[in-house]
Amino acid sequence: MLRILITDDHAVVRRGLKQILEEEFNKVVFGEAQNTREMLEHLQKEHWDVLILDITLPGRSGLELLGELKLTHPNLPVLVLSIYPEDQYGIRVLKSGASGYMTKESAPDEIVMAIKKILRGGKYVSPALAERLASNLGVDREKPLHEALSDREYEVMVMICAGKILKEIAQKLDLSIKTVSTYRSRILKKMKMENNAELIRYAIKNQLVD
Repeated sequence: MLRILITDDHAVVRRGLKQILEEEFNKVVFGEAQNTREMLEHLQKEHWDVLILDITLPGRSGLELLGELKLTHPNLPVLVLSIYPEDQYGIRVLKSGASGYMTKESAPDEIVMAIKKILRGGKYVSPALAERLASNLGVDREKPLHEALSDREYEVMVMICAGKILKEIAQKLDLSIKTVSTYRSRILKKMKMENNAELIRYAIKNQLVD
């Protein structure tokens, strides 16, 4: 019996994934969580064969939790499914220990293929992301500035560069505006920049936003 835990804060996404996977796998049991707290409760109580995880969740994000999962559940394959293009999060997610990264716009058969590959012990990446990963293997390449950011700082930076105001970011991440403002200050300091305009130019240059 295949056991799949789906963590996403949108019920329609969870329902859609279940329908897609039920058509492919004859014997499958699903667990559902709408935030990382519920997800951790499921992981503590039961065994799961694969975790499908959205990285942008209320409160503590899935991106923040990936590194911890690799320590507490090292044998649990994690497929990250996100609204964000793989250029923004793909490499960071895979470096954090995920078994694959896909966008929510991916075709149903691609999601099924990714699950099957992950269950066999492999990793799933698109050809474009595989090429991007290969280009990052050069030992002499200077690390880009954004790699100095924590996962939460990176998440906030992407939202700022996508044009979201602090209030919108705070609501999405279930944080106070003051906390988001603090993250913004840290980001600017680490990136050695003065304002959002510089951040946006950097993000566009490094293909972190469309």
